[in-house]
Amino acid sequence: MSYTALYRKFRPGDFNDVKGQDHIVTTLKNQVKADRIGHAYLFCGTRGTGKTTVAKILGKAVNCEHPVDGNPCNECPTCKSINNQTSMNVIEIDAASNNGVDNIREIVEEVRYSPTEGRFKVYIIDEVHMLSAGAFNALLKTLEEPPSYVIFILATTEAHKIPITILSRCQRYDFKRITIDTIAARLTDLIQREEVEAEEKAVRYVARMGDGSLRDALSLLDQCIAFYFGEKLTFDKVLEVLGAVDIEVFARLLDFIQSGNVSGSMALLEELIIKGKELTQFTIDFTWYLRNLLLVKTSEDTSEVIEVSTDNLVILKQQAEGMDVETLIRYIRIFSDLSNQIKYASQKRVMVEVALIKLCRPQMETGYEDIINRLKLIENKLENGIIAAPGVTAVDKPVMMAVKEEPSAPVVLQKAVSADLQELAKNWNNIVAVTSRLTKASLMNAKPSIGNNDSLLLVFTESMDKDLVSQESHMEELKAAIAKIIHKEVEIQTKLLTEGKENLDDIPDLTKIIKNISIEYED
Repeated sequence: MSYTALYRKFRPGDFNDVKGQDHIVTTLKNQVKADRIGHAYLFCGTRGTGKTTVAKILGKAVNCEHPVDGNPCNECPTCKSINNQTSMNVIEIDAASNNGVDNIREIVEEVRYSPTEGRFKVYIIDEVHMLSAGAFNALLKTLEEPPSYVIFILATTEAHKIPITILSRCQRYDFKRITIDTIAARLTDLIQREEVEAEEKAVRYVARMGDGSLRDALSLLDQCIAFYFGEKLTFDKVLEVLGAVDIEVFARLLDFIQSGNVSGSMALLEELIIKGKELTQFTIDFTWYLRNLLLVKTSEDTSEVIEVSTDNLVILKQQAEGMDVETLIRYIRIFSDLSNQIKYASQKRVMVEVALIKLCRPQMETGYEDIINRLKLIENKLENGIIAAPGVTAVDKPVMMAVKEEPSAPVVLQKAVSADLQELAKNWNNIVAVTSRLTKASLMNAKPSIGNNDSLLLVFTESMDKDLVSQESHMEELKAAIAKIIHKEVEIQTKLLTEGKENLDDIPDLTKIIKNISIEYED
C-alpha cells in the first residue's frame, strides 16, 4: 500500500478530535443533538485550520445512524461509506475548477432528488469565493430555500469576495488560526503514534513554522521525518531541512547592523545563501525576530506572546537592552516593505542586500524614524568623545578626532548680562542634553543669545526648528530642563533670522563662556 501523508492519515474523524476550534465544534455538536441543523453554513478561515474536515464530520454526524453526543459513530454503514468516499449523500465540490454557471445548475438539478439512504444530502463547496458572478446567482435561490433534506456547507479562505446576498443566507463560522501550543501538542501526539523520537524544541519550531495551520505543520513534520528517517529529530536537523535561520545568526546580523558593518552583513548573507537558505523565508523570519525584540523591549511579561525557548529568550533580552524602540520600528518597517516586494522579485538577493545597507546606513533615508536613528548614532559618538572629521562620507572609513577638554579661563560676559543667564550659558550643553530628541534636534540648530529683560533669546535660521521649539509643550520642556540644571526660572524668546537682512555672526553667543575645546586628530 502506498504511503499516506500525515495530515491525511490523522485527519480527525469526529468533533472531539478537532483541535483549536472549540467555539465551532461545540455549536455544531449542540445543533446535531438538538436536531436544530441549519440549511446553509459558511466556514471561513486561513488554510489548514480545519474547514473541510469539520464540514465532512458534520456531513457524517447528520447522517449517522447511531450518533454519540452529537458525534458520528464511525461504525455504521453510512459513516463507513462517507469515510471511504463512496457515499452519495456527501458530495464535495471544488469551486476552483467547477466555477461556472453550468456546474451550479447541475447541483440545482440534483437537489430535487431525495437521498437514497440517510437523512440529508450534504454539498460541500470548497473555495466557494472562486465561483463566478453568474454561478453565485444560479445558486442564490436554491441556497435560500433548499429542500428539507439538503444542507449546503460553503468553505472559503477569502470571505470578502463572497456576495452579501450569499452571506446573509448562511450561518457563518470563522475558524481561528491554531496556536503554537495546540499545534505542538498535536504533533507530539502523532509523533508518539508514529514511534518517532524528537526533541520538544524541534517540535515547537515546526509548530511555529506552520504559521497557525495544522496541515502545514504536519506537512513540514512529514518532510523532516522523511529526511532523517530512523533518526532522532533534533532542533538543528529541523533547521537544516526547513532552510531556517537560527536566532543566534539573527543576533550576529543585528550586531553587524548596529555597528554599521556593511561588509560583515554581506558576508553573513553570503554564508546563509551558500547553505541554501530561502531569502523570502529569511526576510519573514528576521522581521519576526525584530518583532520579538520590540515586544521584549516594550513589555514586562512577554511569555504569552513570544514563542521561543528559555535560552533564546535570554539572547533576545540581552540584544534588546542595547536597542531603542524607534530604531527597531525603523528596522521592522524596512523589512516589512521588503517582504511585500520580494515575493515577486526576480533578483531577491539584491533586494535583501539593499535593505541591509539601508539598516546599516540610516543617512541614506530622510524619514522621521531615520533622522531619529541618525541622531542616536551621533549621540553615541559624542558620549564616547569621538566625532567624525568634516568631509568624510558615510561609506568611507572616517578619520576620527578625539575631543579633550583643557582647563582655561572662561570668557567673561558683559556686566549687563544677568547671573542667571551666565549660569545658563555655562550649562547650555547639559540643558540641551536632557530634552527629548525632537526638541534636542532643533535646539542644536539654535544660537542662544540675550533677549529683552534678561531673557534667553534663541535665534534660528530654519522656520521648522523655530516653530517646533515655540510650541507650548516644547517650550515648557525647555523651561523644565533649565530649572532642573540651574534651579532658576528664565524667560525664553525665539527669533527667526530674516534671510539676506541679518547675519547670524552678528548675534551675541551666550555659550562663549564655555571652556575652550582643543581638538586633536587621530589617524
